[in-house]
Amino acid sequence: MKLLDLDKLVFDKDGLIPAVVQDVYSKKVLTVAYMNRESLELSIKRRLTCFYSRSRKKLWLKGETSGNFQHIVSITADCDLDSLVIEVVKDGPACHLGTDSCFTNGVFENEDFTDFSLDELYELIKGRKTDPKEGSYTSYLFDKGIDKILKKVGEECTEVVIAAKGGDKEETIFEISDLAYHIFVLMAEYGITPNDVKAQLASRHVVDKKVKQEKMQ
Repeated sequence: MKLLDLDKLVFDKDGLIPAVVQDVYSKKVLTVAYMNRESLELSIKRRLTCFYSRSRKKLWLKGETSGNFQHIVSITADCDLDSLVIEVVKDGPACHLGTDSCFTNGVFENEDFTDFSLDELYELIKGRKTDPKEGSYTSYLFDKGIDKILKKVGEECTEVVIAAKGGDKEETIFEISDLAYHIFVLMAEYGITPNDVKAQLASRHVVDKKVKQEKMQ
């Protein structure tokens, strides 16, 4: 991606530009804040989000007090060059109220649309561990412990191999889904999050890119 000269950005009459902060892994919108030229330059220099407080009339580094820093991955301007999207890796809750995101108050939801995400599935599974529900298969697995969970993971691995070997695409999808669910149970048991896995895969991708660049030199 070609990088934009900051002089081309359009700041408002108060010298500010809105910045939408987004989790680079989950793509969840974390917060919306404002930057001036100085806070934007500091953010780029330190690779940490630094905003301008309109109420206090001063710069503030996110996480300076709470420790919940936001490490910048990318900053992108919109087509009019008057708004920013900042993708970050966060150290903790984005909201001062202690929630993962500032956007937690539902206003409208279309009941005809069913949303699904692996992150939400993981949170549901984790909830069955911390708050067991009677009759829940997930809670049953956590109650039986790691040996039971590992046994199920092994069984599902075998089922995936059998389905794939048989050339049945739909059955393979079904079995992979079963395996993914049990992998999530295993992750929740050990406190491993989807972001932990994404970060590991991302680190391998970075290494792979460096290797390719070295070969081209």
